[in-house]
Amino acid sequence: MNQHSSTGHNLTHKAERVDMAAAFRWTARLNMHEAVANHFSLAVSDDGKDFLINPNQRHFSLIKASDLLLLNADDPAALDRPDAPDPTAWGLHGSIHRHVPHARCVMHVHSIFSTVLASLADSRLPPIDQNTATFFNRVVIDEGYGGLAFEDEGTRCAAMLQNPRHKVMVMGNHGVLVLGSSVADAFNRLYYFERSAETYIRALQTGQKLRLLSDEVAEGVANAMDHYDGQADRFFDDIKTLLDKSEPDFRS
Repeated sequence: MNQHSSTGHNLTHKAERVDMAAAFRWTARLNMHEAVANHFSLAVSDDGKDFLINPNQRHFSLIKASDLLLLNADDPAALDRPDAPDPTAWGLHGSIHRHVPHARCVMHVHSIFSTVLASLADSRLPPIDQNTATFFNRVVIDEGYGGLAFEDEGTRCAAMLQNPRHKVMVMGNHGVLVLGSSVADAFNRLYYFERSAETYIRALQTGQKLRLLSDEVAEGVANAMDHYDGQADRFFDDIKTLLDKSEPDFRS
């Protein structure tokens, strides 16, 4: 059976599917999702072109492991299949998995504070605390929003993610996109970026002068966090443990 067919897509990559389903469920718990929009994808082949992604217009809190679509970034008929993905999901995530092989897991949301940051004329995230410093020199800002992320827009965004150092894209006038080496790595980064954006936006709301870390200290923090092994996996393992207690159907 063709693993990319609509009848066989839910039979492969079980562990990866479970991790993805957990990420969708917990993102909904944190209210970082948006209606039945937003998408996460995970490469499951060595070249990164075979990837799992959420089905079209399904609420994050309902997604199960077996619901995920298995697509190939080079498949010209991806949008013609009976269970075709959302066209913007295909345009953005398909383009990234086609052109950015180091982007193993891709998470895109319109979470509130990251989107507020993306709406500012200056969308930089200054290092004002330990969390914000984690992202020092590791964020690329897209200032060329051209509308819904169909194929051309997705290709344009993918071209901005070629530097492996850039793990976060602040999508101006749109939202945020994070890359990771695994579901746990990407989700941890998404979680901390949203927290960092919230800290910054709330600090701006005080109207007081910000206390900025030096470039040297900020880079030191970012580098240390780049090599702080184990935290993302432990965080995500605990998320799955909590979901097993309250909504174990995510694994099915």
